Amino acid sequence: MELSFIQSIYQHPALSQDDYQALMQSHTPVPVRKNDFLLQEGESSNEYYLIEKGLFRAFVTNYNGTEITTHFFGPNELLIEVSSLFQRIPTRENHQALTDGLLWKIDFEDFQQWYHSLAGFNEWGRAWLSNQLFVAKQRSVDMITKSALERYTQLMEEKPQILQTAPLKHIASYLGVTDSSLSRIRKEFSVTL
Repeated sequence: MELSFIQSIYQHPALSQDDYQALMQSHTPVPVRKNDFLLQEGESSNEYYLIEKGLFRAFVTNYNGTEITTHFFGPNELLIEVSSLFQRIPTRENHQALTDGLLWKIDFEDFQQWYHSLAGFNEWGRAWLSNQLFVAKQRSVDMITKSALERYTQLMEEKPQILQTAPLKHIASYLGVTDSSLSRIRKEFSVTL
């Protein structure tokens, strides 16, 4: 892992070069293959990952047995199941690799040690979590107030690698539309360009 990579993820003015060096020592590399599961429903999360390479998804299975993608994770992001990790409960989500990738894992115990001993890491964690609450709230509001075309356009602008890499069925479920509706939206989008 390069120092610049860990700094880009744990970016906070209260963290020093020495802090970043120490944090690096608590992360271990985890190479993954396409379709590997990192977490499955019913398991408890005991770590989270920094994504150096690859695309991943979180999904749940609805009452009809259909997989619904709830989140995509890409390079320079955290791959984490917050509820299971911090509440120490079994997850309802699955985390799966959509491509080959390279992750850096930190165990819950190491995270807790750094969170309570490094003021800058504590501040980073609180800022990251509050941002994630904002993102989750915005997504739930957007699912109600924006059309499927607007949600597709937003995904294209914010995370184009998802549209280039993820299978269409996963993108469709993430956007809350059927596969055939997504095909129509993609045609409509290409006409508006």
